[in-house]
Amino acid sequence: MKSIVLALVAVLSLATARAQVDPASWKFTAKKISEKVYEVQMVATLKNGWHLYSQTQPKGAIAYPTKVGFTNNPLVVRSGNVKELGKMEKYHDVSTNSTAHQYANTVTFVQKVTLKAAAKTALSGTVEYQTCDDKQCLPPKTVRFNIPLG
Repeated sequence: MKSIVLALVAVLSLATARAQVDPASWKFTAKKISEKVYEVQMVATLKNGWHLYSQTQPKGAIAYPTKVGFTNNPLVVRSGNVKELGKMEKYHDVSTNSTAHQYANTVTFVQKVTLKAAAKTALSGTVEYQTCDDKQCLPPKTVRFNIPLG
């Protein structure tokens, strides 16, 4: 009986250790630019010592790039690619001999959109990203968003 209890405690301890709080918090908003044009902002705020990776990485990088995906909405037209606003750091890892483009503290991903008609709708999708500090990288995580427009 004692060994069963010890095994159960070990499993629960491992599960608790893996269920770490995400070092990134997200805020999703839309700013009206003109009658039918919006600037959608996806802001990641990172805990001290943590970073996440840019959407674009140098050749040979082993970093997991951030990916923004959008759900198709026939009322919304996206203009251009998702832009990044923040202080991008170019980090070189000597142990893997690879370079990564990353952000610490905060980064804003921006997508300009235009409504095809004067209607209330939303832009929805996902942000897939990975956070790391100087000792570990957490598994990639996906966050869903739904941003009202119109």
